[in-house]
Formats: sequence, C-alpha cells, structure tokens
Amino acid sequence: MNVSDFIDLTKKVINNTKLHFAIGEKSNDEALKEFIKGDFKEWQEWQSRKNFSRKYVLSLIYLNSNEWLFGGVYRVKECKLKKGKKVYPYKYSTKLTDKGSKWIGRLIIDYEKNFRMPYTYCEKYIDDLEILELKRTKYGIMKFPGYENVNINFEDLKLIIETNNRNWKSALSNVQGVYLITDYDNGKLYVGSAYGENNLWQRWSEYVKTGHGNNEELKKLMKNKNDDYFKNFTFSILEIFKNTENVDEIIKRESYWKRILASREFGYNSN
Repeated sequence: MNVSDFIDLTKKVINNTKLHFAIGEKSNDEALKEFIKGDFKEWQEWQSRKNFSRKYVLSLIYLNSNEWLFGGVYRVKECKLKKGKKVYPYKYSTKLTDKGSKWIGRLIIDYEKNFRMPYTYCEKYIDDLEILELKRTKYGIMKFPGYENVNINFEDLKLIIETNNRNWKSALSNVQGVYLITDYDNGKLYVGSAYGENNLWQRWSEYVKTGHGNNEELKKLMKNKNDDYFKNFTFSILEIFKNTENVDEIIKRESYWKRILASREFGYNSN
C-alpha cells in the first residue's frame, strides 16, 4: 500500500510538501536518537539552508538500509536567520499536523534512497514510498525488563547508551555484575564482569564506544570485520551483586561462569 493513500494526503498537499529524509551528519541514527528522546521536532527545525521552502514537511527518519520511520507531517510557519550560528543558521518554526499523526513512530516505510540530498519535492517520490510494517506501539526504547530478562542486541544498547536513557542507566549503574556477550554470527560467548563507578552501565558503554570494550579477543575479531558486525552481539546478565559486594568475589564468579561455559560445547572465549 502506498504511503499517500494510508496517510490520506491530497494531491494539493503533496504538491506543497517537501520530503525530509532525516539522517544526520554525525551518524546515520542521529535523527532516530532525537526522535526517541522526544526532541526530533526541535532538531529538524535547525537547518543549514532554507531547505523547507514549501507549506509542509513530511519527515522520514532513517532506521536501517531502505527502512524509514514515519516522523509526521509538519506545517511550516516561518524561518529566521540566526546570526552567529555558523553550521545551522536557519531556525524554522513548525507545527505538527494531524495528517497521519496516529502513525508517527509506528509506520515503517520501504524506500531505496539513491540520491544524496535529504530534502526533495514530495510529488517526485511519494508513489515510490511503500508501507513495510505497521508497529503496534510507537518506536522507542523498551523499559528496563528486569536483570534476569535482559537480552539486548548491540544496536538497541547503543541507542540506550547514547540517548542516556534514565530507566536503563539507573538499573545498570546501581548493581555490579557478571555478564555474557553472545556473537550470533560465530556462536562464541564472552563472559565479563562489571564493578566500580556506574558498574554495568559504564562497562557496556565502553563496548558501545569501541565495539570491543578493550577485550583482546574481540579486538582481534573486529580487525577483520566492518562496523556492521557489531549487530551480531547481544548482551545479557548472568549475575548481579550489591555495591557492597567485594570485588574479589565478583571476579571469582566471573571465573566460575567461564569454567561452566568452557566445559560445554560452546565456541567460548574469555572476556
């Protein structure tokens, strides 16, 4: 089904709309992070040029290759030049319309974007935007599920860390622990422990920052892999400990889990 039919956009509206393929200059998921934080509208309103030269903006937020999240249709009210702003000197004032508003963050669109510019005329490409999926709930970071239920992939963990999600940060910062990393590409398992300032949150943040968390085995692995290989990793928690627990005891438990996994027919590596 075509997007314009689903959202019920008239030809008049389409001809007065700019498409915004929102990605970002810092990283491909920059716009998605802002959406999850609830700051997408503000983020979108700062522009390097007068890119929204029409009455409406239809926002599509980058999810994955050829996958875009519907971010809403916005009414352009005004644009002001902010002197002193070198990178994004144009500040738009926009208002979210009710056009497809109930599908924001739920509608995933299939489109292979093969041009560089993130802004284009809606009528040129609207017929090529096909509905891939309609999620039951709005896209976002799931609530912390409890320590025993944590089984999170690298991409979701990356969003959690980089958006400084309070729910997850509070939970992971307040306990020491022994954790497991599973590589679903080669079946290998990596056991590690986390203690000290911010505990699991800090330790897992290192993996997000480097991809390998300074683990020697993962360093060797990543030398021959591209950045997308991170997507094969999932993180779970084997044991948690109060902050009053002696570090030596945590290290003993880490060794215990390493022995347990090594005794089974797993492609195991120590972390």
